[in-house]
Amino acid sequence: MKTRTFDLIVFDWDGTLFDSTALIVRCIQDACRDVGVAVPSDTDAAYVIGLGLHDALKHAAPGLPPERYPELGNRYRHHWFSRQQEVVLFPGTLEMLQDLRARNHWLAVATGKGRRGLDEALAQSGLVSLFDGTRTADETASKPDPTMLLELMREFGTEPARTLMIGDTTHDLLMASNAGTPRVAVSYGAHEPEAFGQYAPLHVAHSTRELHDWLLENA
Repeated sequence: MKTRTFDLIVFDWDGTLFDSTALIVRCIQDACRDVGVAVPSDTDAAYVIGLGLHDALKHAAPGLPPERYPELGNRYRHHWFSRQQEVVLFPGTLEMLQDLRARNHWLAVATGKGRRGLDEALAQSGLVSLFDGTRTADETASKPDPTMLLELMREFGTEPARTLMIGDTTHDLLMASNAGTPRVAVSYGAHEPEAFGQYAPLHVAHSTRELHDWLLENA
């Protein structure tokens, strides 16, 4: 078996493993409509994916008074939890994770989701047993703050050079840069791949199959 380059591989969730970008965009737009503020475009709503909910909604509805952020957040959660069963893993995700486990990598998730949302998504997708650690934005700092990655590295005793972050947004890549870890981007999620270059990803994968193959060869 080829020698591992990385001991810990950390995945973003939405738009990286879970095909949820379109639904998140609709839920953000519906929440803004519910509270009577301007509805963001698909591009503007997709941009905030990966941030913690408070930061995401603040960017999506800049004209909303701060005291109404909880109301907007509650409306977003209402729409998301009523429809989350519509979204599924990207094809090939389970096989990719199983192959990485077979190579004895530690696997983790660092996500802008809240703990309830991630736990329900892990249960729905049947992936609970495949991950050794998880961090959510309501437990620690929101991306691109590096705290989630720093905490995971401390948990597993890994160095930045032996830790790989994989995500679909510039928030993920900047978090990895801030933590000093190598990073890989995927182009099939929330952000356009043209924005990734300044964060120096090792690779930009255009499908889960391509990501799977790259990881088996390089991780």
